[in-house]
Amino acid sequence: MTVAIRVIPCLDVDNGRVVKGVNFEGLRDAGDPVELARRYNLAGADELTFLDVTASSSDRETTYEVVRHTAEEVFIPLTVGGGVRTAEDVDRLLRNGADKASINTAAVARPKVINEITERFGSQVLVLSLDARRTSDPSIASGFEVTTHGGRKGTGTCAVAWAKEAAERGVGEILLNSIDADGTKDGFDLEMIRAVRAEVKVPLIASGGAGKPEDFPPAIEAGADAVLAASIFHFGPKDMIAQVKQAIRDAGYPVR
Repeated sequence: MTVAIRVIPCLDVDNGRVVKGVNFEGLRDAGDPVELARRYNLAGADELTFLDVTASSSDRETTYEVVRHTAEEVFIPLTVGGGVRTAEDVDRLLRNGADKASINTAAVARPKVINEITERFGSQVLVLSLDARRTSDPSIASGFEVTTHGGRKGTGTCAVAWAKEAAERGVGEILLNSIDADGTKDGFDLEMIRAVRAEVKVPLIASGGAGKPEDFPPAIEAGADAVLAASIFHFGPKDMIAQVKQAIRDAGYPVR
């Protein structure tokens, strides 16, 4: 592997504040997104992901003013998601300082929107945010189900099959969020990462479950090109990004 592994803090934003919960529930305040963005930029983060976690479930747009102020504070790529439904939404995000847009619920409802966005702006601007949970439904071959509306609604769709379709439609990256592992600090869902990696070639960002620096290398070994986390960075020591990068470096993977 020659491409450096990216370490990405995630800002889950609700009503202008960064929040964090467990399994997408029980959200608690983690601070001001602009302040945290500034901190992570200085601490060596490779990218930053900003997700308006209640935009889709509340049927509203992303908070563009907060996005703009956040973008002004960082000099690393910024991905923004939550409430993205159309190519026009992506255009507005890019005009407000985002480098990439993340789409989830709207793409599940109307997959063709992926084609519309990537044909207009290119694959490099679109990230599929895939919130998946384990299921015993025999009709879902992989055992992982796609959910929407911030993990609130099941779809009956196989997460691996959806990842493959989205990649074929042109998404540039896939942010794979494990709802079961989210906020537990028990480590990434390695089985899910391997299952998706086996079917897609686009860059894969692992998310959900990181509790300590040693949790990150196994996700990379399972197939992740980038690793994303929230709690460990928001509530951990100030040098946590450096600690995570050192753990990845010690495991033999290149980091910036």
